[in-house]
Amino acid sequence: MNNDFKKTILIDLDGVLNTYTGKFDENFIPPIKKGALEFIKELSQQFKIKIFTTRNSLLASEWVIKNDLRQYVDDVTNVKVPSYLQIDDRCITFEGDYKKLTEQIKSFKVWHSYK
Repeated sequence: MNNDFKKTILIDLDGVLNTYTGKFDENFIPPIKKGALEFIKELSQQFKIKIFTTRNSLLASEWVIKNDLRQYVDDVTNVKVPSYLQIDDRCITFEGDYKKLTEQIKSFKVWHSYK
């Protein structure tokens, strides 16, 4: 499928694609998570993949290359570009109900805190 006609998916780097567990080091990006390469490879067949991160974009781009994701990833960005959907380990879907949203915010825990 031509990349120009694919919908874009923004995928968070830390905690989704790598083994980040909350201990941030601005000079080191943790190893790729098991299954992430296959996940990105499969999604890239139907979607334009952009990695979304607040990390240094050069460091993040080097991580993409080191982990053999370059051919599947369209861009690394810290800008929330228009996209079909976003995949992140720290987000809540707004479903139109602010009371429910407030409750979800107050009880939110990052997935790796359950381990």
